[in-house]
Amino acid sequence: MFIKPKKSLGQNFLIDRNVLEQIVDTVEIANKEVLEIGPGSGNLTTFILKKNPKKIYVIEKDDELALILKDKFTNEITIINDDVLKISEDKISNEKLTVFGNLPYNISTEILSKWIININNNFWFEKLVLMFQKEVAERIVAESNTSNYGRLSILSNWKLNVKKIIDIKPQSFSPRPKIDSSLLLFTPKENFFELKDAKNLEMITRIFFSQRRKMLKKPFNQVFKNAKAIAKKFNIDLNLRPQNLEAEIYFKLVKEFENLRG
Repeated sequence: MFIKPKKSLGQNFLIDRNVLEQIVDTVEIANKEVLEIGPGSGNLTTFILKKNPKKIYVIEKDDELALILKDKFTNEITIINDDVLKISEDKISNEKLTVFGNLPYNISTEILSKWIININNNFWFEKLVLMFQKEVAERIVAESNTSNYGRLSILSNWKLNVKKIIDIKPQSFSPRPKIDSSLLLFTPKENFFELKDAKNLEMITRIFFSQRRKMLKKPFNQVFKNAKAIAKKFNIDLNLRPQNLEAEIYFKLVKEFENLRG
């Protein structure tokens, strides 16, 4: 059956069998509960089923595709016909989920940011195996002092270990996107820097990186009344640029900001 992908939902269906196999081989899922985001026509779902998971949940926003998936897999999967940005994933199961997602390109960073910000100390997932545009993936895995390093790098590496698995060419999809994709594996960190509110990290990194070519002096003055004293406390040269500070320094600055606000 031919399914016309919807551009408005950022649909690019993965059709390359070798890539589909590589994705499901990234992690062990036998007897585990799996969540798939945006299963589309169910190509990856078929490969997940072959690995004998305990249960598969899929989140599919497209009503038409949800019906096709129901028809194709009958009782083999649990379909959640809803928008992934509006769902509380921690309510899906009592078990920790292994998540697969060929994420819609137009909202991929929004999905990842939502998950990271909403995690408390209890991770609702065991592992995330997610696909992004290659340039987005490069921003996620980037280290300080590189041009790709920024808000997304700091946020992603706050509570998660991130590893790049493979790059995927446009011909592996239908319709073919104009860019390459990358598959990333995320696993929860046992210890991460404790902050009162993740939204403060989001806000402060936004202020700093909205003017990434400017010196640190300007964002420091925006965030702190006593900017010079704070910079001295953390031994920061205000003539540097936002990309020169390691993620750990940003976590400390957010903590300082939270402490000063009481």
